[in-house]
Amino acid sequence: MAALAGIAEPVTISYNDLINAKDTLVDPISRAFGSNEDALGIIVVNQLPPEYPSLRGRLLKLAHKFGSLDELVRSKYSDPLSNYSFGWSWGKEIMNGAPDTLKGSYYANISIPGPESAINEDLRKSYREYYGDNIWPSQEPGLEALEEAFVSLGRFILDIGCDLATACQPFVSSQLRDNSVTLSEMIKTSPITKARLLHYFPPPNTSTTPDDEPVDSWCGFHKDHSLITGLCSAMYLSRPSDCPAQPIIVPSPSPSSGLYIKTRGGDLRRVAIPADALAFQIGEALELATDGNLRATPHCVRVGGGSNAISRETFALFMQPDVRRQISTKETFGEFSKRVFAEHYQGIM
Repeated sequence: MAALAGIAEPVTISYNDLINAKDTLVDPISRAFGSNEDALGIIVVNQLPPEYPSLRGRLLKLAHKFGSLDELVRSKYSDPLSNYSFGWSWGKEIMNGAPDTLKGSYYANISIPGPESAINEDLRKSYREYYGDNIWPSQEPGLEALEEAFVSLGRFILDIGCDLATACQPFVSSQLRDNSVTLSEMIKTSPITKARLLHYFPPPNTSTTPDDEPVDSWCGFHKDHSLITGLCSAMYLSRPSDCPAQPIIVPSPSPSSGLYIKTRGGDLRRVAIPADALAFQIGEALELATDGNLRATPHCVRVGGGSNAISRETFALFMQPDVRRQISTKETFGEFSKRVFAEHYQGIM
């Protein structure tokens, strides 16, 4: 494998500027999301409200606790009727042409019910991936707080994502296909804001050396199909042999572990998100809605060698429009999603 590039410094803005000085952010947003070849399609928001570290830490440790259960227990919280898009999902998603067993996901809808919360039954049946019921492992010892932790962090990210969408409006207003609503309104009024809690299992022993390891060894290259995705920095956890029930936070397995992004110009870059910050990525739905003026960038996750006893926990919030929203001349968001699901969940749809 060719030598990997060093860490890229993503465009970073402060939470205070996002709230109080949105009119000053057109330039950094343009550098992060625009047409320049170095654009990573990601922006970092730092100096967040003080409650963020505890919200993140609590939920990601619960992700590890759930992911460490026996699969017979975890599978009780799966939902085949929604194509495994609510509750626990493991080994169902296709990555690199094969079922992905290196990570498991826990999905839930964190939308705040609005005046259109009553969805007709035909729509519900047509889009079970979005209009299912949340599932929580509240009966499992130590996981009683998962629902509250999941929803609290999800809505914290959603609020900041809506502020970012407002700041993006001057940049996207002339490019959005549908100007009847703002980007922020598309997100705020959507009844299908989905979040994904991710547990990357400790990698199996392998004879592959770090230099030969594929860059997408922990998660294959993909694009998110949202408008904007909010993303927490990953937490790495190890289970000490003398006390496996009490995992400890550890550094990443190696300097080459983590998130890799292909820039708009096609160069591969490793991107580190500070633990006390949030990142927001452009999704493919926004690429379609702006005729490609904003682009979703392919990204993946690399193990990077190191200990095989370390798991990776993270959380992603997919801010997306209602399934009925037209995002291109040919498709609604719901129709576009069906194409994406069919590609990544072959044999399930």
